[in-house]
Amino acid sequence: MPLALSVLDLSPVTTAAPPSQSLRNSIDLARHVDRLGYARYWLAEHHNLANVATTSPAIMIGQVAAATARIRVGSGGVMLPNHAPLTVAENFRTLEALFPGRIDLGLGRAPGTDQLTMAALRRRMEGAEADDFLERLHELIAFGTDSFPEGHPFRQVTAMPDDVTLPPITILGSSNYGAHLAAAMGLGYAFAHHFASYPADQAMQIYRDKFQPSVWLDRPHAILGVSAVCAPSDEEADFLAATADLAWFRIMRGERAPLASPENALALDLTEGDRAQMRRDRVRHAVGSPETVKARLDELATHCQADELMVTSNIFDHALRKRSYALLADAFGLEAA
Repeated sequence: MPLALSVLDLSPVTTAAPPSQSLRNSIDLARHVDRLGYARYWLAEHHNLANVATTSPAIMIGQVAAATARIRVGSGGVMLPNHAPLTVAENFRTLEALFPGRIDLGLGRAPGTDQLTMAALRRRMEGAEADDFLERLHELIAFGTDSFPEGHPFRQVTAMPDDVTLPPITILGSSNYGAHLAAAMGLGYAFAHHFASYPADQAMQIYRDKFQPSVWLDRPHAILGVSAVCAPSDEEADFLAATADLAWFRIMRGERAPLASPENALALDLTEGDRAQMRRDRVRHAVGSPETVKARLDELATHCQADELMVTSNIFDHALRKRSYALLADAFGLEAA
């Protein structure tokens, strides 16, 4: 099977585009990659971050699905500990009813924010300080498939609309926890190579080795999340990637700010040690011409045995971000509409 290519979108906020424009840019980008032949368009959930506008994937999924024709649209992901499982089941059953066969439900275990904001999100949830992800996952599936056992109090609760089931579930991860869980439950698995410190190839191997067929999947499906900046030449891509370099450098220092332009990122008064650290961190991004980026992504996909690459791209200029995805689509031979 040819390698599928997909998009992970955080609706990046820049110094030139406020969050409201970032959300509109996401819909525009989704239309663009739908025509280019990308397989999926996933939207993240983050809170209280100055450089990320996506806080509500379910709302954005509906908007993106309505604006596109053939691409699958999903969450990358819903941070399940922040939500009541019944709410997630109802949201995604509603989306599945409106856009049958085009919705994905990616689930994450992390809060997608800092500790204070996490407390604000969950402060009225009983036992919110406990790690109850597994319990919430089983409850969500039971609500979404009407499968609570006899005697369970929630058997009397129906997640509407009840004539559809949950869309396919994918477990998101950046360690081996998600790999083991997705494999044991026979679910899809997506590994966040673009920010994880755990080795991607090991997580993917665990998932494949331990996978148990289920009603959801009869064979493993592994998605590798990657970061890419593609331009007509290596030199231009290197320049554009200064935005992503600075963004990652700030994250490592606990700072969040709207994405800076490449010019401003390169003009910042940083020490040579800081610049050296940014150069070392560049390994997290595939940067270059279409040939350069494709070679790097092919290498990663082969090494990690990925069935699909999900590409995120922190490029300051929206038009150049769209161009990056177009160049990748051409390099990988995607079938345009």
